[in-house]
Amino acid sequence: MKSSGIGHRADSFFRWIGVLLAASALATWIVRPPVRITHRLSMVAEDRLDHRLLMPCAWQRARIPTALRFDPPMGGEHGALAYNAQRFLEMNEKRGGPHLGDDLNGIGGGDSDFGDPVCSVADGLVLYAGVPSPGWGGTVVVAHRLAEGRTLHSMHAHLDRIEAGVGDLVARGQVIGTVGSARGLYLAHLHFEMRDSDQVDIGPGYSFHPMNRLDPTVTIAALRGAAESDLSPSPMAAVRASRPETR
Repeated sequence: MKSSGIGHRADSFFRWIGVLLAASALATWIVRPPVRITHRLSMVAEDRLDHRLLMPCAWQRARIPTALRFDPPMGGEHGALAYNAQRFLEMNEKRGGPHLGDDLNGIGGGDSDFGDPVCSVADGLVLYAGVPSPGWGGTVVVAHRLAEGRTLHSMHAHLDRIEAGVGDLVARGQVIGTVGSARGLYLAHLHFEMRDSDQVDIGPGYSFHPMNRLDPTVTIAALRGAAESDLSPSPMAAVRASRPETR
């Protein structure tokens, strides 16, 4: 009889616990504030995609040509008419961190190089061409496939004019833009980066973390793929010369 009484009391206890939990849940549901949707999904304002944070699709990756040789983006194939005003990882106190690229200038200094041609450093596919922010100004990102299959990106920023579009195949030495000043924010120069990347990430120009950035000067020299005296055109440029309709 005792055990039966204990069991009955236990059943009553757990029954009341269940009732209290149910009542608590009901009260929470009744008094909760209404859900207000302040941000609704909508189509982008522009009629074109923003490529800044996109991974190239399989079709785009398949179109990236193999780059057999790399040249500097300014001053001719040897970069002889340009100098590096701010090198990779050089500390810039004003900007709050090390520089993530090279700032290339014409040998005249000042704004004397404004409008000078900026060339693709190797055969490649244009992944981004636009103005990601006022500080970057005109920007072109080109993907290049190395012989072993790895993909590098070259980024050219502060351009005055952009002369290549997304999806364009560009040859080494082909003009893809002109030196600018991001609409007067800086003295004219080319901010040039090399990246070990599979995605289009514009990112910052200064950071204590290099992330996927490579030393542009060292990278171009390592991938030169020709003697210093060799001024041969790229294979893609040669094909285009024989087939003007090829793009």
